[in-house]
Amino acid sequence: MNPTSANKKKYLSKARTVIRAEADAVHHQLKHLNRDFWNACTMISSCPGRVVVMGIGKSGLIGRKMVATLSSTGTPSFFMHPVETMHGDLGMLMRGDIVMALSYSGETAELNTVLPHLKKIGISLIAITARPHSRLGKAADVIIRCSVPREACPYNIVPTSSSMGMQALGDTLALVVMDMKGFNREDFAHLHPGGTLGRKLTLTVQDLMHTGALNPTVREHTKVRDAILIMTRCRLGATNVVDSRGMLTGFFTDGDLRRHVQTDPHILKRPIGSVMTKNPCSVQPSMLAVDAAALIKSHRFDNIPVVDKKGRSVGIIDERDLMAAGIV
Repeated sequence: MNPTSANKKKYLSKARTVIRAEADAVHHQLKHLNRDFWNACTMISSCPGRVVVMGIGKSGLIGRKMVATLSSTGTPSFFMHPVETMHGDLGMLMRGDIVMALSYSGETAELNTVLPHLKKIGISLIAITARPHSRLGKAADVIIRCSVPREACPYNIVPTSSSMGMQALGDTLALVVMDMKGFNREDFAHLHPGGTLGRKLTLTVQDLMHTGALNPTVREHTKVRDAILIMTRCRLGATNVVDSRGMLTGFFTDGDLRRHVQTDPHILKRPIGSVMTKNPCSVQPSMLAVDAAALIKSHRFDNIPVVDKKGRSVGIIDERDLMAAGIV
């Protein structure tokens, strides 16, 4: 084995050791999901104010991620740097808020300096720490224990496994509180109007469907050749077929045309009602576009007719429009 191969084997083995150590650290947090954890969940779920997260260094970075998760799942939250708190930001806190302080050792000087002032305001304190008897632990109303067997670092120094454990507890706390509050997909859509997630949870069929002059529609007696001209003009490769009341009775696609041409030389002269797909699958304008996309995918359609609650044809939604909107 040449030196390069030896090094590759050595360092890949090291990489696997790190992953296993951090996975073990996350699994170790199961023992900390106890009454104290539950008390923290109930405090946050019933909090009339905001959850203010504090931490220094790696704990501060994890705290910022916790804030993002809490805020996006229905719990108003923001991060406050402990040092800035002592230089005016204390005025951002108000009675009814909860401070969640993160410190693995529980002895972070910059953080502990803030603690007496929180009590004066009447702020409840949740501590996430490995040492319940630390200064932070003793000051807290509720302690979420966060300890790990050892760091993934070979010298047991660099915050690695402990960071993963703390992050896992933060995610768990946020998602349990989310469930306790009954936060659902519609609520999530309200807080995420932008980006792919927002589009998937807010865009409806009505937002993307072809209507009016761009909605190819023919009557049952229309000849296939004339229907093809309308399909071509609208560039959808399909047309709705309706009766005299505008009710959808069928659907005809270029795929149907190709199949019939192989067996019927007179297909172009026939009324479309004799070759259309009767009682086709359809969707309503209020359906989420992502659900319509799932229906199109499961049936291997290129497009699908849109009808109102009475079954009248109002449009067509095409797979290409769903793709352009980032839905699929």
